[in-house]
Amino acid sequence: MESIKSIYKIGKGPSSSHTMGPKRAAEMFLDRIRTRGLPFTALRVHLYGALAATGRGHLTDRAILEVLEPEAPTEIVWEPRIVPLFHTNGMKFEVLGTQGEILDEWEVYSVGGGALANEEFDERKTRDVYPFSTITEIMEYCFLNRLNFWEYVEQHEEADLWDYLAEVWDVMQSAVRRGLETEGTIPGGLNLRRKAGEYLFRASTYTMNVQSRGKVYAYALAVAEENACGGIVSTAPTCGSSGVVPAVLYHLKTSRDFPDKMILRALATAGLFGDIARSNASISGAEVGCQGEVGVACSMAAAAANQLFGGSLNQIEYAAEMGLEHHLGLTCDPVGGLVQIPCMERNAFAAARALDSNSYATFSDGFHRVSFDEVVDVMKQTGHDLPSLYKETSTGGLATRFKH
Repeated sequence: MESIKSIYKIGKGPSSSHTMGPKRAAEMFLDRIRTRGLPFTALRVHLYGALAATGRGHLTDRAILEVLEPEAPTEIVWEPRIVPLFHTNGMKFEVLGTQGEILDEWEVYSVGGGALANEEFDERKTRDVYPFSTITEIMEYCFLNRLNFWEYVEQHEEADLWDYLAEVWDVMQSAVRRGLETEGTIPGGLNLRRKAGEYLFRASTYTMNVQSRGKVYAYALAVAEENACGGIVSTAPTCGSSGVVPAVLYHLKTSRDFPDKMILRALATAGLFGDIARSNASISGAEVGCQGEVGVACSMAAAAANQLFGGSLNQIEYAAEMGLEHHLGLTCDPVGGLVQIPCMERNAFAAARALDSNSYATFSDGFHRVSFDEVVDVMKQTGHDLPSLYKETSTGGLATRFKH
């Protein structure tokens, strides 16, 4: 299992698989043709499957053209009905000669969380950092060696782990603050206005319990709205679910005054659970639906919160298990292919559900019947059983009910 750094990637929204991944693919393609010294007059990019179906709403074309247009005229060809077997988020880059002939081509797939893969390489399967790939194995090791989850992470990651997580935490906090301070309409055609600041103000008018929940909503919306506007966020584990973990941690830091050192340790634990889910199932909405994005984000946030409150290994695992279990079967059906409806509200509700999972686990002794690893397996099977129209194609679910 690879480093948790791959769970936390910093970049522009609105989508890790539809924006970050394609942009990096375009950069890699440009390096490829420069290295080969190919003379070219134009470039062409074919987008397939879910990547084509919702690419305009996710700014996929803009991300690619930003890289390639300065080098040569670039054509984007949208082919949503072609669904590659390797992964639904397919891309084919072509180098065109003076007569329009194809001089070189390269196929690659955006497989979730900003990672890329094809028949030759797979960024999800880089150098293994961890010797175990299930939480069950990790817990057994931690019990034997008297370690916390974050200490297990520290033991296996490189020395720069805490500096990296500090940068991620800074990005998360900045996204919350920018989102709370910015007003206006979110681009994309749905004409949704930004609500985070308004929610924060309204929260202050309620009694303590409702105020607390309102603040969590506001923080999650702040990041989700920043992401929808193409702002700088950190995946956790994806852009579409990037508001959940920051909302929970920002709320606990500001309301309970947890020091940053403890927050970074919570991020390490959260990253471990996200890494397990990605390695043994998927965090790609196009592959398993929104359960792999918002569901995993809720699980990560629940684990982080429970650790901050001093939960045992069993309680932390239980909180994470509940966070994912109660998102099983969640479809990915963005209206207009935009990471707005229902995505932004889902971030807010998942953040609240993460805190509920933490509370429930805290009341328990941590022992329960269904393990986190079993829920990850079920998520994978459920995602494979979901029809493609419910997996980021905008051809089913809520996406068919509204036009813009």
